[in-house]
Amino acid sequence: MVGIAELRARKGKMSQRDLAEKIGTTQTSISNWESNPLSMNAENIVKLAMFFGVSSDEILGIEHREKEGV
Repeated sequence: MVGIAELRARKGKMSQRDLAEKIGTTQTSISNWESNPLSMNAENIVKLAMFFGVSSDEILGIEHREKEGV
């Protein structure tokens, strides 16, 4: 599972504050989202996904499992 903290680490250990400034939010919001990704609204999910170049599922920590027989 990839979360916001790991994505920040991949960007050169970007701080929560730096990420907040880049997407127009607060450090407190980033901290809250890292502990509870489902607390984000759709707009912020899209902002993070676009910033990191990943899917919204990755931002939310959703893992897809292949269905058997498909």
